[in-house]
Amino acid sequence: MATTTGSRPAMLESIGWTPIVRLSRLAGPDAAELWVKLESCNPTGSYKDRMALAMIEGGERSGLLSPGQTVVEYTGGSTGSSLAFVCAIKGYPLRIVTSDAFAVEKIRTMEAFGAEVEVLPSPEGITPQLIPRMMERAAEIVKEVDGFATDQFRNTDMVEGYRGLGREVLEELEGPPDAFCAYVGTAGCFLGVTRELRAAAPELQRVAVEPAESPALSEGRSGTHHIEGGGIGCWPPLLKPDDLDEVIAVPEAEAFAMARRAAREEGLMSGPSTGANLVAAQTLAQRLGPGKRVVTTQVDSGLKYLAGNLYAG
Repeated sequence: MATTTGSRPAMLESIGWTPIVRLSRLAGPDAAELWVKLESCNPTGSYKDRMALAMIEGGERSGLLSPGQTVVEYTGGSTGSSLAFVCAIKGYPLRIVTSDAFAVEKIRTMEAFGAEVEVLPSPEGITPQLIPRMMERAAEIVKEVDGFATDQFRNTDMVEGYRGLGREVLEELEGPPDAFCAYVGTAGCFLGVTRELRAAAPELQRVAVEPAESPALSEGRSGTHHIEGGGIGCWPPLLKPDDLDEVIAVPEAEAFAMARRAAREEGLMSGPSTGANLVAAQTLAQRLGPGKRVVTTQVDSGLKYLAGNLYAG
């Protein structure tokens, strides 16, 4: 029996309350403060632990998820790793649909926690057709096994799961920032955090980040890219135009370069989606100037990307 702190097993209680740090070198002179929430400090090294726990516990509360029922999800990897972690602790079998377009370390993590993983080929990268293919296959598995679909893009529980991140920012900074930016996948983190911050600071600038190669939010068109965790080629179902104030589209080459720069100059090791966040945050910090604060997130640990070309050479 796991040791508990409260009503959950201890490892689940370790989700959240991650540190927040100021990056002075990347912000540059005469710029706003640039703060980054270190979500790699969550158990699986990603902020997706927050949403995985929220979706599973939401299913339990609603009665839609029964003891021992198989959980099914389509994922680029971090959500799958986090679900595998939560399901292992809670005793739910897990079926995952993913793709070889995503980091192999994420697939290995899911398998390490006991998930059954189906990998769809997509040698070109993250194409506009990939996520719909994954969703379709996951729906087939739900029917085959009478499973519980967490269905992350449509699951409102995950938005509530991210509100805690916003509350932590307010407490750690002893007040609200002037701007928050985040790479958009499901939009769960973006919505949860900005709703919490907006309650304390109605003038908060809410900035969504997307790949320039697939600018569905800013230009309404999709394309192939290699920034994992978002850029799905369309508006996420839960995100509405009035939920954001601006979109910054970041070229994948800049996102990759910034991730490498952050590791070497600030000791912040992450993946390309965090690199995109940092490019956008740097832009906002330089625009807003001294006396202001910009917050973004380190999406996950750079240890998940060592087998790819991000840190090669």
